Amino acid sequence: MAMKILVVDDEQLLVKGIRFNLENEGYQVSTAYDGQEAVELARREQFDLIILDVMMPRKSGTDACMEIRTFSEVPVIMLTAKSEDSDKLAGFACGADDYVTKPFNILELKARVKALLKRAVRTAPPTAETEKNLLTVGEITLDTMQRAAICRGETVTLTAKEYDLLELLMRNPKRVYSRETLMDQVWGYSFAGEYRTVDVHIRRLREKLEREPSEPAHIMTRWGVGYYFQGEN
Repeated sequence: MAMKILVVDDEQLLVKGIRFNLENEGYQVSTAYDGQEAVELARREQFDLIILDVMMPRKSGTDACMEIRTFSEVPVIMLTAKSEDSDKLAGFACGADDYVTKPFNILELKARVKALLKRAVRTAPPTAETEKNLLTVGEITLDTMQRAAICRGETVTLTAKEYDLLELLMRNPKRVYSRETLMDQVWGYSFAGEYRTVDVHIRRLREKLEREPSEPAHIMTRWGVGYYFQGEN
C-alpha cells in the first residue's frame, strides 16, 4: 500500500507541483490550503508524513503542528520562506521533524521525505515479546517496538526524529558522534549549514529527559567534537 502524505500550503501552484512530484514517486497525496484544514484532516485520516507551510491563513503551520502533536507523532516537514535560525528554532519547538526553506529544490524535498519515511515506524501493538525490546541506559528506557521513551517511570512524548536520535545515542553509549554523522545517520542526509538541526533536537531531548537540562547527566557534549550518551557511570 502506498504511503500517504498530506501537503499543506496556501500557494496552490506550489501544492500542485509538490503533489505531482510525490505522486510520481508512488506516494498517495492529499492536500489542504490552511492550518485548520490540516489539523482536521490529520484527525480524520492516518498519514505517514505531513508537509506543512509555516505562514498560512486561519491557523499558522506552527500552531497546526503543535495541535497535531497533541494527538499524533506523524513526521512533519515544515516549509517556510524564512531562513533565520530563530524561525527554524520555532519550527522545531512546535514539534516538527525537519525544515525546508523556500525556494527549495524539489529533489532536496523528495530526499528529505524519503529519509523521514524510511526512519518512521508506526506504533506496533504490544506483544509477549515486549520485554525483549526494552533498551535501558541509566534512568531512561526505550521500548523499541512501541518507539516509546520512559524516564524515571514517566512516559515522555518524543517526535520521530527525537526518538531516532535518542535511540542511536543510547545504543552506543560513550561513543561521540559529530553533528555531520548524526545528520547522516538520523536524518538520512547531510547538507552544509543544516547542522543546527542536531543542536536543536539535542536541546529538546535534554529539556524532556534531564533533571537539569543546563547540566545534563545523560546527553553530553564533547566540545568541538559532537554529542554522546553518558551511559552508566
